[in-house]
Amino acid sequence: MDTSLTFVGTATTLLRLGRFRLLTDPNFLHRGQRAALGWGLSSRRRTDPALTIDRLPALDAVLLSHLHGDHFDRVARAGLDHGLPVVTTTHARDRLRRWGFEAATGLATWQSWELGDHAERVRVTAVPARHGPRVLHRMLPPVQGSVVDLERAGQRVLRLYITGDTVTAPELAAIRDRVDGIDVMVAHLGGTRIGGVLLTLDARQGADLVELVRPGRVVPVHYDDYDVFRSPLTHFLDEMRSRGDGDRVRVVQRGETIELPPSTGRQVSGLPGAGDGFGPGPWR
Repeated sequence: MDTSLTFVGTATTLLRLGRFRLLTDPNFLHRGQRAALGWGLSSRRRTDPALTIDRLPALDAVLLSHLHGDHFDRVARAGLDHGLPVVTTTHARDRLRRWGFEAATGLATWQSWELGDHAERVRVTAVPARHGPRVLHRMLPPVQGSVVDLERAGQRVLRLYITGDTVTAPELAAIRDRVDGIDVMVAHLGGTRIGGVLLTLDARQGADLVELVRPGRVVPVHYDDYDVFRSPLTHFLDEMRSRGDGDRVRVVQRGETIELPPSTGRQVSGLPGAGDGFGPGPWR
């Protein structure tokens, strides 16, 4: 499979994009271990990752939506190659560099980072996300979504949108306005609640975001791994079916690898924006 996604657990996926291998939000804690969430808070993991860190293939980069313990844990900090590029927020970049990850790169919203050459290139563009209600989200680590494009000889082959930990918010409308032709949306769900406050997409908000950005397909992740996740995957599936969008969803089991649907391919240039999109490709 030339373009594929392997689900490891939580928001951790292994992306094969042509000759490149990218790891997202590395979380390798095991069942019963606790992830630090800041402010003295933690959450107990309910599941085991499908892979241990020592079984990962050679990686080209890590994509990190934000610096919480269920997205970059102590196992990742100790076990990942510290020379790997980590593409993340400017906040996380500064902490990671202090930890010895000298190649960490921080992106502002709508900035891009590229890997490869004209023959085959991966472009990662930071897009808006908000980890909770207005004002309260400022007490949490800054978070970003990512648009990941695979291009070959100036043609876009695949476009992914990874939501990051977010709730629906007005700033996400810019993704609809500036990014079209999303082939696959990797949705961080779970309806995370701390003190009754919603911090990640629940079933309704997840379906709302699908309606907003209209991806070809949706891969749900980040929905049952920790005890702060309160919105089960079944609720999201039911919500999507009730809106007539159930066939957009592809549930990937931990350890399963799926092929990602390709774009039809058109000329590309610069950041994602209006006028360079196309409809969803076939699901395989």
